[in-house]
Amino acid sequence: HAENEPMLARRVNVHSLPCLVLLIDGRTVLYKENLFSVQKVVEFVRYKLPYRLIQNIGDDGLDNFLSGWIDNKVRGLVFQRQGPVRLRYLLTAFAYRERVAFAFVQTNTAKGEAVRARLQVPPDMDSLLLFNENTERPMASVSMVNIPVQTLQDVINSNKYLLLPRLSSQGLLDALCPASASPRKRLCVLLVSQNTPHHEPHRQSLRRFAQEANYADKVCFMYIFQERQVEFVHALLSGESSPLEPLVAILWRRDQKHIKYEWLPEGQDWTSYNTTKQHLEPAIERLLRAAQAMPHEAVIGELIDEQAQGIISKVITRLMVTYDVLRDNLDKEHVLPVVSVIATIVVILAAGYLMAYLMKLEETRVQEEFASKPRRSSKPQVYQPSLRLHELRAETYNGLVRLLRPGCRTILLLVDTQSRTTLLPTFHKTVWPYRKNKTLLFAHLNLDRGISWYKELLSLSLVESRDQPLNINPRNCIGTVLSLNGLRKYFCMYHAKHPECIGIKGNKRMKRMTKQLSVDPAGAFMGFDNTDSEDSDLSDVEQGLKSVNQNGDKYSHVIFQENLLDGLPNWLDRLFEGSTHRYYINYWPDFNAK
Repeated sequence: HAENEPMLARRVNVHSLPCLVLLIDGRTVLYKENLFSVQKVVEFVRYKLPYRLIQNIGDDGLDNFLSGWIDNKVRGLVFQRQGPVRLRYLLTAFAYRERVAFAFVQTNTAKGEAVRARLQVPPDMDSLLLFNENTERPMASVSMVNIPVQTLQDVINSNKYLLLPRLSSQGLLDALCPASASPRKRLCVLLVSQNTPHHEPHRQSLRRFAQEANYADKVCFMYIFQERQVEFVHALLSGESSPLEPLVAILWRRDQKHIKYEWLPEGQDWTSYNTTKQHLEPAIERLLRAAQAMPHEAVIGELIDEQAQGIISKVITRLMVTYDVLRDNLDKEHVLPVVSVIATIVVILAAGYLMAYLMKLEETRVQEEFASKPRRSSKPQVYQPSLRLHELRAETYNGLVRLLRPGCRTILLLVDTQSRTTLLPTFHKTVWPYRKNKTLLFAHLNLDRGISWYKELLSLSLVESRDQPLNINPRNCIGTVLSLNGLRKYFCMYHAKHPECIGIKGNKRMKRMTKQLSVDPAGAFMGFDNTDSEDSDLSDVEQGLKSVNQNGDKYSHVIFQENLLDGLPNWLDRLFEGSTHRYYINYWPDFNAK
């Protein structure tokens, strides 16, 4: 009554009496047409309900609809001979939309007749069929010429949950397992599992037990996904880690926050129906009869609503609601001022954008004119060349080695995947002073891909041929620097333990190595004729022609990875002086990545 509730009437914007106001999803919608036209009132209410509240299906979509109970909702089929769907069915579907998903079958069509015949529904009456996990036959049905609203509500209220529903919200927990001060008034059997197909047999076994059990309203069965309701499961486990296998607990809610529960024995095969029945039935009977206290107690919070809308869905819904409100409240006399305001805002924004664009064009023109004028500067601009490190690969091999111009050389560093982050910055810093030399190219080779090419290069540089291929440990080769002369077909080598790079006695040691070429295996002077690591007793290069420390300390000459290039600057000086040893080859080997 508007006179008794003036504040409410003012809040819902009642403009005249009588007035019809529709309250839906927290918003009010006023009906502004003639109240004496029942058809217009029905169309008004039908139009304001959510879109596709009841979907139309035929025989081709029936199985997909019935098997959609995985969303934790009961399936409801409404059969009607003529369309559209009656308003009472729409309103009922809207009232139970959180628990029941409805579909409409029009029986006077070919597809609808196939569904009606398949489910044996009377052809001349309206029917409502409710399905749970068992899609073969309905768990409840009602058929009448005009099904009353109260009958619809009674049938749905008695069958609005699945055989084994999932705890997906706080409202569902309160409905299935309500708080009770009197002990053992209502028990709840909870299966803690994960959202994986491997745990589906456990849920199926408990679902079958729930279907065959007869405990009236004393016991309800449910399951929960532990990865979605983490806090609830964590409270049940008393802080322990989540179980890998499903566990079964029997709960009793003392109040909204406190629960007492008992775990069934762990390690049981809950996939077996006989095992489930063997352990679960005696435990339920014992807890229903006895007054003994349950061993565990926990404080729980509210469950997360798994079916709540996301941010994007909320924004879209809000935009649609705003559109409906504007369309309902804006009359023809309000349209022109609104359009005028919007047009004014658009013109202001367009003018601002145009002015900013013109200013940017003018600034660009001024900068171009300023750049075209000659500048007088006391300090001439100095070109600062950059240093680029190339990677030696199959596609860059010819440009870096084979097709080098006369007088040009490539300084190549050997690294692997582990050492490149350490050696490349040091190598770049060392060769940085030579960046202005146009006859030099700088590159690096990843031995993980180019070890075969390096083996063949060393084999070609040997004086005597070998019957067996070189056996090289790539870890002993990292930090090696090669100077490649592509035209004259020779290279120079730097290595931290190469005799040429170890100080004053390097020349004498090179001479001794030359004398021993006839005795030692070919390539031994380069120190790569073994597979031992760089701290091995048998490594040739690291130990300088088998010169093991006479004091027996085999680690006295170990060089760490970050120190491998310490002698590179001095070697580069000798390289450009022409005093380094040159290893000539007949041809450059092909580069085949490993």
